[in-house]
Amino acid sequence: MTVDRHARTMLPIPDRPAPGLTTYDAKNPDTSYPPITPLMPPAGAPNVIIILVDDVGFGASSAFGGPCRTPNAEKLAAGGLKFNRFHTTALCAPTRQAMLTGRNHHSVGMGSITETATSAPGMNSMRPNTKAPLAMTLKLNGYSTAQFGKCHEVPVWQSSPMGPFDAWPSAGGGFETFYGFIGGENNQWEPALYDGTTPVEPPATPEEGYHLTEDLADHAISWIRTQKALMPEKPFFVYFAPGATHAPHHVPAEWPEKYKGQFAGGWDAQRVSTFERQKAMGVIPADAELTPRNAEVPGWDDMPDEMKPVLEREMEVYAGFLEHTDHHIGRVIDAVEDLGILDNTIIYYIIGDNGASAEGTLNGAFNEMANFNGMAALETPEFMRSKMDEFGSPLSYNHYAVGWAWAMDSPFQWTKQVASHWGGTRNGTIVHWPAGISEPGGQRSQFTHCIDVAPTILEAAGLPEPTMVNGVQQSPMEGTSMLYAFNEADAAERHDLQYFEMFGNRGIYYKGWSAVTKHRTPWIIVGGTVPAFDDDVWELYDGSVDFSQARDLAAEQPDRLHELQRLWLIEAVKYNVLPLDDRTGERLNPDLAGRPTLIHGTSQLLFAGMGRLSESSVVSIKNKSFSVTADVDVPADGAHGVIIAQGGRFGGWSLYVDEGVLKFVYNVLGIHLFTTTATSAVPEGRHQVRMEFAYDGGGLAKGGDVTLYYDGAPVGSGRVELTQPMIFSADETTDVGYESGTPVSPDYTPQGSRFTGKIQWVQIDTGGDDHDHFIDPDERMRVAMARQ
Repeated sequence: MTVDRHARTMLPIPDRPAPGLTTYDAKNPDTSYPPITPLMPPAGAPNVIIILVDDVGFGASSAFGGPCRTPNAEKLAAGGLKFNRFHTTALCAPTRQAMLTGRNHHSVGMGSITETATSAPGMNSMRPNTKAPLAMTLKLNGYSTAQFGKCHEVPVWQSSPMGPFDAWPSAGGGFETFYGFIGGENNQWEPALYDGTTPVEPPATPEEGYHLTEDLADHAISWIRTQKALMPEKPFFVYFAPGATHAPHHVPAEWPEKYKGQFAGGWDAQRVSTFERQKAMGVIPADAELTPRNAEVPGWDDMPDEMKPVLEREMEVYAGFLEHTDHHIGRVIDAVEDLGILDNTIIYYIIGDNGASAEGTLNGAFNEMANFNGMAALETPEFMRSKMDEFGSPLSYNHYAVGWAWAMDSPFQWTKQVASHWGGTRNGTIVHWPAGISEPGGQRSQFTHCIDVAPTILEAAGLPEPTMVNGVQQSPMEGTSMLYAFNEADAAERHDLQYFEMFGNRGIYYKGWSAVTKHRTPWIIVGGTVPAFDDDVWELYDGSVDFSQARDLAAEQPDRLHELQRLWLIEAVKYNVLPLDDRTGERLNPDLAGRPTLIHGTSQLLFAGMGRLSESSVVSIKNKSFSVTADVDVPADGAHGVIIAQGGRFGGWSLYVDEGVLKFVYNVLGIHLFTTTATSAVPEGRHQVRMEFAYDGGGLAKGGDVTLYYDGAPVGSGRVELTQPMIFSADETTDVGYESGTPVSPDYTPQGSRFTGKIQWVQIDTGGDDHDHFIDPDERMRVAMARQ
């Protein structure tokens, strides 16, 4: 047996050269030094792959009785273990940060998504340096590490091209390689990608067959093959986190066609059939009950007949999307098997980072951003019928209806965001490790949680939890290794206490019992009313006989309920859950939320070539008057292309030159396009072009008048009838002199968007000062800097 010579609780492992004879001449026969050996983890440490799929409910995948075919998940389960009581946090970024660190989400500052961070310790989106991520621990112990896909753990004020990059996967996150995207979601056809911290464009277009999930699988396969070709003795850790199946539900057309007509019975019938299949498969107990539909979820029979074909298509597209995702996950697993290393590779296939998403409104969405802006009413039934054939294609940014999300969470109540109930937090999970699991095809029902993954991996690798990382003393992991249950089906569960909280929805699990209270409805994003926290109604469930939280015992056992309520409060204090915060729209404003922002004041100066600037990296022009001024040099044959653009096909604005003529376009959600065109071409030579938008005022999302200027003289006017009040896009960016991603205007393509003249500078101004429609170049820098 090889003795591990490293003291691995302090990372990096200190270099401690052994004393010995030092000779004067290297040719001296007594000259001798020990060989240089690469750092390796303990002998036999397995390769590790964590697969985390996005926004999939317990009742969606066929591996857990759902209607969406996932043959690769089924294949892994047949050779491994299903965990049918594995839990997440009810939201994406919190689950990811919790899983990657082995700590509760509030402990690592991720009580919500990064876009709604506040200054409260449990909500600030900043992982403390006392809680190093698993990837860093494995890397410093000799693992090769790589992440492919979604990273939603970067604070928004650190997401610009200037970083800082401490929270990015390939910097402070511990991954030596990162290929994917930063943020909560991305366009699957035209994503904003990073290679490490460098922005890169997709290698092909949608017309050439590009899709993000396939691209991520290609990169993961290539990296694994290369790693094993060059370092066959060194284990790897791969974190594969596709943006699928988060909205937008983008998928090649042939995949939804497989499900044509299969959802005509509606979501009520689908829940029943899923429930029956789950019982037949044994993934839920024989005495489990199907929880009834909440009154806030409309019944299928209550939906208008003219909407039902649209609703069916939404689910067909989603089902195809999940099967397509599983297909490409299967390619990665097949590559591992082809290399002959599958037996000693521990694979976690976590089917969902939360429950199914009910953020798509009661009717679903052509563009999910409509609901996030409080403008879902723009997507009328007539409009949705006209767009249903585009669902899943590059021309849509689609999401399915609340009823389908509820059906995909069968047999539980509620959905994503609702951390109180299992519909928001219980996700089917598969663990495959032939070298470490003696009962292939088995099932485990011990209570487990995403914070248990990291300690499980460390125990499987024979590695201690570090007490010091990069000179910082570490706080203990808060999860419990699941390894004890791998080969002992009836082992008593060890993770028997767990709090839950998201947007005020909260619960506590303790030794089989759960006390829960649903506080906020996830699809009511803008408007609506919520009760005071003290007025929330709590429920009580005995999980030992009630798998699905179907029988509320609060009235029968009030003393037990009160005990669990007090226990929730104790855990909440322990893990930085307090203060509770159920605000939504207010937290999108950094000043109200109390988080840092890159931009201060009312003006921002930008330069040609700046691009991939996230929405939080640019001064906000929403719900106010603003101007955009550009100093441009036009060649003799005229100019063409984008001066500046923010957003893309599904919402944003652009100031550009089309065949020599200045234009301004405001795109509302890809539904309404308002274009203002100058009456003449921009003259040859150096000139200032300017757009002024005079907001109507009187509330949010109002319209305004547009005026275009050349060198201070008006050259065109127009009208924007309404505007987006909250957000343009979750993935599109601001670019100067070109446009990445999808185009705001149909007048150009991203490939043809580069400005053919020269841009000296561009200034966005929301201060309302009168420059006589012209900025003195000598004053420009002074004014811009003063306003920032």
